[in-house]
Parts: sequence; structure tokens; C-alpha cells
Amino acid sequence: MENLMELAKIQDAKLEGKVILIRVDHNVVKKGLIKDSYRIDASIETIQYIIKNGGKPIVMTHVGRPKNKQTKEIIISENTSVKPIVDYLKKRYNLNFKIAFDNKPDFAENSYLDSLKSGEVDGLYLPNTRWFTGEESAKDTFAQQLANLADIFVNDAFGSWQPHASTVGVTQYLPSFAGLLMQKEIANLENVIVPKRPFLAVVAGSKFDTKIGPLTALLESVDHLVIGGVIYNAYLSAKYGVKISGVSEEDVKSALEFVKIAEKYPEKIVELPFVIESEILEAKIGGKFKTSAIKDVAGHFVLDADPKSFQNEEVQNIFQNAKTIFVNAVMGFTPHFADGTIELYKTIANNKDAKKYFGGGDTLQEFKLNLPELFEDAKKDNSFYFFTGGGTILKAIKEKSPFGLEPVKALL
Repeated sequence: MENLMELAKIQDAKLEGKVILIRVDHNVVKKGLIKDSYRIDASIETIQYIIKNGGKPIVMTHVGRPKNKQTKEIIISENTSVKPIVDYLKKRYNLNFKIAFDNKPDFAENSYLDSLKSGEVDGLYLPNTRWFTGEESAKDTFAQQLANLADIFVNDAFGSWQPHASTVGVTQYLPSFAGLLMQKEIANLENVIVPKRPFLAVVAGSKFDTKIGPLTALLESVDHLVIGGVIYNAYLSAKYGVKISGVSEEDVKSALEFVKIAEKYPEKIVELPFVIESEILEAKIGGKFKTSAIKDVAGHFVLDADPKSFQNEEVQNIFQNAKTIFVNAVMGFTPHFADGTIELYKTIANNKDAKKYFGGGDTLQEFKLNLPELFEDAKKDNSFYFFTGGGTILKAIKEKSPFGLEPVKALL
């Protein structure tokens, strides 16, 4: 099995005087605004390392999903622009980056590279990689165009596991290395895949069919598994035959498959005993929602885990005795139903002995939004680690190794 020692690392590269193409995961812009800068802040060490060691960085990331699902047309707009990221780098870190090759370029304009090499700017920032038809194409044209810009490629985008031109294709044409963040993420991910026990995982999501693979893999490796969100609703519908609004037949079908698999591990799934049931899928309106035991749900929407579920003695013991906790979960229908998520994060924080791993943009965003002081304290606490990707972790858990991910494999 591969390990971190075999990875080509940025520390092994000679950066002085070289143009360094660096793929990051700065997918933090929504409707033209940065909601949470954590992924940018996490990657800044690599960007500064390149500059400090004489390299000339060209940074690239994807932002959102600019392709129309129906027409397949790529829509270029301020909503998916990297401009807010470039502005943030200037304001927060005093780094002067210039957006290069506006909109849909062929990378033929040399003045951008001239300004980089002359030191006029600290770095260049390419437009959203998903603005280019070649990013997700099987053809190598875009990867070659990217490679022609630089001498060295650095991948620091742990959260971007899809094998696209900017993550994998470019490695065919340039010496390629893992950035500092990528190395850190892989090292911590290995601790989730081979954890100290007891190992508790908490996973929530909106669609069961996308989670069944990772959940099945988790069942094999965890000591206990807590599920939440719509996938918990589907699980309850499948196991107990209760009717819950908003749960599709497709999800119940997937959940039934999972319930059968879970029968092999009868002690592993921890069912949160109480949920919040609501007549409406809207704001939290008094008289419209109530606490229900999971077997007594009466056909309404289930929009949160009731906080008192975490006061249950069995649940508390499992959370307090765990030595490794992995969380990729928002328990409630946001922004109106956050109490279950808040209680979950507080309960995890109360376990001072466990190593606590959080992953997923929504997970980190809800932690920061609802418990800002605890989140800031946790960032300074070595018992916490915040991954920059959630789907990447679930993918790696399913593969049973971070080195099965195509962008990582390309760096070996």
C-alpha cells in the first residue's frame, strides 16, 4: 500500500525562478460572495511557501457549477468569478494577484506572464477552471494549455478529487508535486482510515443513493455510526415503515438496501431516539413542529434531530468513550432548524480525549455560523482537525485509502 513517504512533495522541488501552476480548492464563492474563507486560509501556507522560495505562482480553482444541466451551456457570470478570492488575498494577506486571461482565453496573451516574471504582481489567478469546456473533457487540449504556462505543477486541492484537466490532466506534462495542505490532509485522512478505537462516525446528507457506498464502507470500519438529515429519514422509513414527507421512493429503496447490510452489524448504528417533526417545510413556527420518538413519526416532515437525543445515556456514552470521531454532518433543515447540529457539535467538543475530524463545506460553515467561539477555539486545539473537503474523505473511505484518488495517484 502506498504511503505519504512515496508522494512527490513541494519541498523536493526547486522553485527558484520557476513559474509554478498551483491547483487549489477555493470553491468558497456563492452568488459572488465568500461565505467562509477557511479553504483559502488553509491553502495560504503553500502559496506563501512558493513565493518565499522564489517561485512565481499561477493559481487556479473551480467555483460552483457554471454549466447549465439541461443545455450544457457554460454560463460565465460574476456569481462564479474568482474576483472575490483575489480581493480577499489582497485584503487579508496583502498579496497582489492579477486575474489573467479574462473570461475564456486561449492563454496566448504574454503580457500576463511578463508581469508575473518581472515581479510586478505577486501572482496570477486564472479564471474559474469550469468556465473552460476542456476542464471536464476527456481530451487533453486544456491540460496542455495549462501546462504551457508553467514549469512545475503543485496540487494543493485536496477537496477536488474529480480527475479533471486541472487536477490530473496537467500532471502528464509537468513535474508534479503535492502542496503543504495536500500533505497535511492526506496524513490526517490516514488517521481516519486507520483510526484509534473506539471510532465513531457521524454522517448526514440529502440523498441516500450518493451516500450508500461510503456508509457501507464506514459500517465495516467504525465501532459506531450516527446518521442524520434526509438520509436518516430514509433509513427510518425503510427500517420502521414510518411515512415521512419529502423522502423519495428512490431513497427508501436505497435505504432498504443499507438496512439489510446493517443487519450484519447490529451494534454499530446508533439511532438518535427523538426527532423534530414539522407540518411545514418552512420557518420554525410555534405550534407547527413537535418532538417525536422515531417510531412514532406521523407522516410530516422530519427537519432535525431533537437535542435531547444527545442526552440519552447510551448516546452520551458512545460519544464520550470514542477515541476518534469523524463528522460530515448537518443534522437539520437549515437555516431554520439548527438545534440538533449545535447539540451534536457541543457533545463532540465535550470529549476532550478524542481526536475530532470535521469535513465538508456545509459542516464547517454551520459550525462557524452557530458556534463561532467554539469554532475559533477548536481551530487552535490539536484535538480538532478541519478538512477542506467532505466528499473527498467519503470517497477515500470507500476506497479504503487516500492514494486511490486519481489526483493523489498522479503525484506518486
